[in-house]
Amino acid sequence: MSAQAQQADHFHSLHRDGLLLLANAWDAGTARLIESLGAKAVATTSAGVAWSHGYPDGDLLPVRRLVATIADIVRVIRVPLTVDVEGGYSDDPAAVAETVAGLIDVGAVGINLEDGGGDPELLCAKIEHIKRASARLGVALFVNTRTDVYLRGLAPPERRVEETLARAARYRAAGADGLFVPGLTDETEVRAIAADAGLPLNLLARPALPAAAELERWGVRRLSAGSDISQSVFARTSALASGFLSDGDSRPLGADVMAYSQLNALFADR
Repeated sequence: MSAQAQQADHFHSLHRDGLLLLANAWDAGTARLIESLGAKAVATTSAGVAWSHGYPDGDLLPVRRLVATIADIVRVIRVPLTVDVEGGYSDDPAAVAETVAGLIDVGAVGINLEDGGGDPELLCAKIEHIKRASARLGVALFVNTRTDVYLRGLAPPERRVEETLARAARYRAAGADGLFVPGLTDETEVRAIAADAGLPLNLLARPALPAAAELERWGVRRLSAGSDISQSVFARTSALASGFLSDGDSRPLGADVMAYSQLNALFADR
């Protein structure tokens, strides 16, 4: 078994017990920093990756830039990497599988793939094509399927649990390994979906959610920071840059920074 195949198996195992916390990165530097803080795995944020390359989020990042970013990240980390591929950057399941195969080729062992506002059957077809491609490559890719029933309000509030579970059943039958339900925060609904989805449940960090220990008791197996960390970094950069451009005061620039030597050391042995 290859080292990548072993890493993929390990990534699967991280969803079986406890709660996997994923602080999403957007480039090699942030991925290495997150790994150095003790992360068991690293995930990307599609929004952060897109913004770092000067593109809006929403399946608009050129695939070649995504693959190059993932190759850069894999070079500097040693823990499993899962990639947010949005909707796969295509409505053609074969093209989506080809894109994902390119990510496996450079070292990814997991992906997030979303239904958005599209037909669940299309996502099922994408999953099936991806699973066949990953099998050919000898890597048990973890396919975490994201449904936007809550995020986009795709069903009335009283039917959201039912619709989410119906989609989970279809995605599971197509070969999905996990279920991501951003926007889900209510304890009763979380417990119901976690109990009946038949897939490890992934939530998106939200102020309404309790801390990790309580979420684990609810049955949640994965919690993602999403784009929040990158948004916070952009906000901090905006504040510092605007202040400096306004008055040229150097003092705020040196406050609350990581030491140059500490940052440089992160990459010295990579």
